[in-house]
Amino acid sequence: MKRNVTCGELRSGDEGRSVVLNGWVAATRDHGGIGFVDVRDRYGVTQVVFDPAVVSAAELKLEYCIAVRGAVRTRPTEMRNAEMATGDVELAAEELEILSTCDTLPFMIESRLGQHTDAREELRLRHRYLDLRSATMQRNMELRHRATQSMRRFLLERDFYEMETPTLVRSTPEGARDYVVPSRLQPGNFYALPQSPQIFKQILMLSGFDRYFQMARCYRDEDARGDRQPEHTQLDMEMSFVDQEDVLEVAEGVLRRAFAETIGYELPEFPRIPYDEAMNRYGSDRPDLRYELELQDFADHAAGGEFGIFKAAVEAGDSVKALRVPGGAGMSRKQIDGLEEVAKTYGAKGLAWTRVGADGFDGGIGRFYDSIGADIRAGLGLQEGDLLLMVGAPWRVCCTALGEVRAAVAAELGLAAADQYAPCFVTDFPMFAWDEERGGWDPEHHPFTLPHPQYLDSLEKDPGAARGAIYDAVINGAEIMSGSLRIHDPQLQQRVFSIIGISASEAKRRFGFMLDAFRYAPPPHGGFGMGLARVIALMAGESSLRDVITFPKTTNMSSPMDESPAPLEPDQLAELRLSIIEGD
Repeated sequence: MKRNVTCGELRSGDEGRSVVLNGWVAATRDHGGIGFVDVRDRYGVTQVVFDPAVVSAAELKLEYCIAVRGAVRTRPTEMRNAEMATGDVELAAEELEILSTCDTLPFMIESRLGQHTDAREELRLRHRYLDLRSATMQRNMELRHRATQSMRRFLLERDFYEMETPTLVRSTPEGARDYVVPSRLQPGNFYALPQSPQIFKQILMLSGFDRYFQMARCYRDEDARGDRQPEHTQLDMEMSFVDQEDVLEVAEGVLRRAFAETIGYELPEFPRIPYDEAMNRYGSDRPDLRYELELQDFADHAAGGEFGIFKAAVEAGDSVKALRVPGGAGMSRKQIDGLEEVAKTYGAKGLAWTRVGADGFDGGIGRFYDSIGADIRAGLGLQEGDLLLMVGAPWRVCCTALGEVRAAVAAELGLAAADQYAPCFVTDFPMFAWDEERGGWDPEHHPFTLPHPQYLDSLEKDPGAARGAIYDAVINGAEIMSGSLRIHDPQLQQRVFSIIGISASEAKRRFGFMLDAFRYAPPPHGGFGMGLARVIALMAGESSLRDVITFPKTTNMSSPMDESPAPLEPDQLAELRLSIIEGD
């Protein structure tokens, strides 16, 4: 009773064949004593007909694992199922073997593509092996496999080596906390699980392997937030003797090939948008380009109007920006109030608004600009029936708050097509970001990124102005890849370390092995890390990364299925010379 066909294989041309199917019972129906059973494996579903005069299906229950032998026959025309690949045929059962039985299911396994069971997520994750049997999760895992293989083929065709870097390394925190692993043979010493292969792949470039990639496992001990996972897989790539455009061409090629081969979607070319332009036009460094709403500068109009808050903002050197919503005048005051809450969440003190009527502005702060209304309408391209939304604040807050309002408006009005993918590269990010809490500069990405040459002379004098060869790939408002050209000059590396508060002695302690290696003629190089789950979630139309990962963690970074993390036994702690401190 070993299978000789899969449950997705049979077609009308197989009529008369004697075959054996192995799989799980997905559905049962009784029509006047004749049993109809859908048998499922990862390849598809086949309907099996049980005539009790030949073999009975009475014992079968949902999710029993069975083997069934029978003859393939064509279904009557009126009983064919166009929604199933095997819908023109059925198997007339002649022999049945129950390979294993199934307890009462904790939830029903969804057989419709694009649907998930309505069970609580924790219950789905506790019984993940059942959740993974659903049609959607089977499809998602297939997409992941196919996309991964497409990416791998693309890089192998371009002379990249697939190489492995270690997963037990020295702790060199890159922003998040490291997961640490105690050493039994060297008590008191610890490995760390890598947050990325960053340092090792740069050392590979120094070693002469000029084109490297791997599907790298990465680990970050972050606080619970959003859809983050403590472990993830990224397509990690590095190249030597390249400029920024060389790296971006590879990244674009990888993604365009993967989307085409995996879901049949031809991604358009990726526009390159500098960071400052992305913030000014879209209020985000991960802009969603599926809709055309753009921020516009309102400072000159604010200075000429009578609205005191905006006049004061301009005088203080802050930004005032506006968002024109075509046809948005029909939005209710409740909807506008909701948008104001979005703006406040992202640091703005409020959200000003007015509607555009036939004879001027209508409501909100419009009355403060009646005298220059014609200039505003001409300057911003306003039309009757539009809604105008405005924020005044320091530049980054102003852009970010109005950018989030832009995204909320698009969601409210249904402007983002679910079946459309709009990619871009955002380039030339700031090198550093000011940390108010500690009163110092932090690297915007990581400390190994290369500044653009025009900022080298003023790097220490004005770190906030410096821009680097740093780039992100963005699709539909989701950042899916981040990378940069790297510093290969040890002296420049120490200058960057000094700006972010890492002294020469601390740099030697934390990164000494890398700095020592870089004394031996490193080449110019650059690369990227691409979040695999984020790419697959886009392809699958899933809002949660957990729906494209086989065994994900919950939002509190635990696994209900195997109940990890879990305490160690006392003898394990003793062997590692560890003790547990009770309490907070």
